[in-house]
Amino acid sequence: MPVGRVQDKVCVITGAAHGLGKKSAEFLAAEGAHLVLADIADAEGEALAEQLPGAIYQHCDVSSEADWQALFAAAQEKHGRVDVLVNNAGIAILATIENTTLEQWEKINRVNSTSVFLGCKYGVAAMKESGGSIINMSSIAALVGVPLYAAYSATKGAVRSLTKSVALHCQQKEYPVRCNSIHPGGINTDMGTKALVDADAEDLQLIAGGVSSMGEPEDVAYLVLYLASDESRHVNGTEMVVDNAMTAA
Repeated sequence: MPVGRVQDKVCVITGAAHGLGKKSAEFLAAEGAHLVLADIADAEGEALAEQLPGAIYQHCDVSSEADWQALFAAAQEKHGRVDVLVNNAGIAILATIENTTLEQWEKINRVNSTSVFLGCKYGVAAMKESGGSIINMSSIAALVGVPLYAAYSATKGAVRSLTKSVALHCQQKEYPVRCNSIHPGGINTDMGTKALVDADAEDLQLIAGGVSSMGEPEDVAYLVLYLASDESRHVNGTEMVVDNAMTAA
């Protein structure tokens, strides 16, 4: 495996303080990236930035356009460019279509789909001259029905479709920007394990294929690293599934 697979690439990661964002940050840093970490968990985000060489932390509510503008401004001020954006921040709400409230629907859409729209909008603007890779964290809930996560599934479906639209737009405009989505199944993160704890026993198979099918954060972080690197230079507009065959049936 090549050493320094993302050497000197400037990578912006949202939701970087925990889970998939944190593990992705660690993998990218180990391969030579300069990191701009974003989250609303300031203490944890700042602590991670101190642990990773050359990383900086920026508070960012991903549902706020002003915060996105400040995030890219911080990256540009520090490094002069952005090469990779990992749209990772997200939340999950365990609720069916019957018991999801309008407040829950609007909240999860702001955090999970509006954030990706804003990230892609400003990411394309930042990368369209110099080139780069946008990596959107979706879910297998965008590919199959998950009755217990009605609103969550809808937001991840939006991420899937937006990813393809962004990829095609950049191709048509001849911007050297790639955009791909990652679709994890059940992953052993705080959010993933909370879903198993909150669910009734008979619902576990619907949520994560059972505990035996749970993956680890590094299973997704390896794919983030690949999509951030030039090894994936011809991979664009794709949906990449990490689920140990959960959706194969």
